[in-house]
Amino acid sequence: MVVWTGRNYRRGYLFHLQCISSKWTYSSTSTARPVIPKRGEKDFEPTSAGGSGLQLHVLDRSRNAMFGALRATRTIANKSISYAVWYPDIARAHVTVARGIHFTAMGHSVARQNAAEDGSSKLQKRLELLPEEALYLVERGAMLCFKQTQADITGMDDIEGAPMSVQQAFAEMIGQEDLSLEKYQVFAYFRRLGYVVTRSEPPTSAYPAPPPLQVQKAVSPSVFQRLYSLFPLFISRFSRIWRRSFDWWRPLGLGRWIYYDMKYATIFRSLRFIPSGHSVPPKSTEPRPVTKSSPYKIFYNIYKPSTSFRKTAPPPPDFFVVVVDARSTVMPSLHELTALFDVLPETPPPLPRQRGVPSAKPPNINAPASNSPLAPTLQPPSLSLRRMFRWMLPSTPAPPSVSTQQQKPNPFAALKAGKRSAVIAAVDAGNISFFRFSQGAFEEWPMI
Repeated sequence: MVVWTGRNYRRGYLFHLQCISSKWTYSSTSTARPVIPKRGEKDFEPTSAGGSGLQLHVLDRSRNAMFGALRATRTIANKSISYAVWYPDIARAHVTVARGIHFTAMGHSVARQNAAEDGSSKLQKRLELLPEEALYLVERGAMLCFKQTQADITGMDDIEGAPMSVQQAFAEMIGQEDLSLEKYQVFAYFRRLGYVVTRSEPPTSAYPAPPPLQVQKAVSPSVFQRLYSLFPLFISRFSRIWRRSFDWWRPLGLGRWIYYDMKYATIFRSLRFIPSGHSVPPKSTEPRPVTKSSPYKIFYNIYKPSTSFRKTAPPPPDFFVVVVDARSTVMPSLHELTALFDVLPETPPPLPRQRGVPSAKPPNINAPASNSPLAPTLQPPSLSLRRMFRWMLPSTPAPPSVSTQQQKPNPFAALKAGKRSAVIAAVDAGNISFFRFSQGAFEEWPMI
């Protein structure tokens, strides 16, 4: 324990004051570009009295530093900025000058009618952006966007429109092509993390889309299919009597014929009196009121940053994201989740954890051979005799296989991952929360 007295106390107080004043403040040297204030840990907890004069001074200084960072003018070099023209009638931004690495994961090529100087028109491909893609580049300062206009602007003969500010871009692009503020916030959040984000439903035929989802639907077999499936079962069980080893406790081998199949899965299936499984449609005692379309629909396809592919041929997505407003949307019902999972493909169970195979101990060559007559080696009977007198000869265990057996998937990991899964992004006044809903299959994984 250190007791601060006299001059030591004053030095410690001044040092503490200097440390506090350095947090959330700018550097003393003037810079051309704005600097984000430094953040630190809290030095005190809020009290009902409001704190001391020193604490209020530190809070005011930190608050002014944040406001100063917001008031600063953001600048960008001309060599790295892109240019685009926003067309309100088609809700697209035509990129006239593309610079940077952003367009490797955003934008798509579209063939449009272009008027030539002689009055004729021809199809010409150009790079276009969706509203969320154009707004994201404008907000981060990577692209300068102009709005298409027919008015003549002095000094801007080579540009087709008037320049747009960030506020005007938000006002023009939000609400176009089913884009809401919540959906844009989710899009910008994933793009800042490096994910590739595309629309789940293509807005136009020129928009690249992943291959159609292979949704597996349960089809009940017909009567003829059920009768036809009995013949292989009858033949396999009849031939199993002569191929298996003889058991004196079951000499005739009629147990499986009388009791059908005495396996744990069959026993549990016969004891189940409540219908289970996702093939059974959900039932409700109360009639469902007629409501409008459900808000729980897939809007974005998400790809991991490590996924490399061509924009014209995207692969199946890694995640399916649904965007809802947390203040106006209630929790999804069982019917809404069922309708959401019906359009998703089934994912295979996660692979088991790889375990090291114990190395086999090599035989000792220098060990002397055992010639003791008390331990004779028994030669197994020939294969032909074993086939003829299978019921008389004892069964010998099969030699151990050198190759490792294939490990079965972990049922708990498979139940946690689910057969189908979707991510629901709930946006509450700018705060995004992600919830993962998966469709498990407990009836397919017996616990014994």
